[in-house]
Amino acid sequence: MSSNSVQVIAITSGKGGVGKTNTSINIAASLAKQGRKVMLMDADLGLANIDVNLGIQCPFNMAHVMSGEKTLSEIVQNGPFGIQVVPAASGIYEMASLQNEQLQHLIQAFSEYNGELDYLIVDTAAGISDNVLAFLNAAHQVVVIACDEPSSITDAYALIKVMNQRYGATRFHFIASMVKNEKEGRALYAKIERVVDHYLGAHMLYLGTSPRDEQLRLANKQQKAVVEIAPMANSSRAYARMAAVVERWQPPTGLSGQVEFFVERLLQHKA
Repeated sequence: MSSNSVQVIAITSGKGGVGKTNTSINIAASLAKQGRKVMLMDADLGLANIDVNLGIQCPFNMAHVMSGEKTLSEIVQNGPFGIQVVPAASGIYEMASLQNEQLQHLIQAFSEYNGELDYLIVDTAAGISDNVLAFLNAAHQVVVIACDEPSSITDAYALIKVMNQRYGATRFHFIASMVKNEKEGRALYAKIERVVDHYLGAHMLYLGTSPRDEQLRLANKQQKAVVEIAPMANSSRAYARMAAVVERWQPPTGLSGQVEFFVERLLQHKA
């Protein structure tokens, strides 16, 4: 693994169906388009979807790494603009609840990976399962996505509350998804931010708005990243703006800047 600091960013949501995987893919692709070295990890370990969204054929996946059959380099696939995609398994129930032995294999795999990285984007499953919380707790930055629906807002707040009360997390980033425009996105952010600040004393920072966009829907049908096939689309411009904000975040320092540290934190969570 490169000795440079790697920023580990977990992208999550309380409720499914809010565009979390689209966001993970397109922010990763936008960073890579600017010359950053990016790995995108599908952390919905039992219900893989990044490979499907990108139309990538993956003969091997994280299940093979965690069993010790394959190295990380042997399962990584190339995505848009050269992002390194780490595919998850699909339909393997055991992957939904990791055991320590599996995580030890994961640590070993990341330790042996010799590619250089600037960012590791972790696309988690939705909800507050132990696996999801483990990935969030191990990341340097947590990005929460919600749309302007009562169930999405309630579940996003519940996720933040669990992270705050169980792990003392006090800093989150927020993306408003599937709204009409930036004004609606900022209004949604302000609504959730007030509650998070008042009841939890936590800070939620606005990262951006992902607007409803026909070009994004068409890109999904073609199994492509919208920033790749329609770079001037409203959604593509929004993802590019979010990536520009991410690039301004302070990189981690010392041991906490290594990806091995990230997976070791995962193991500590499960111990």
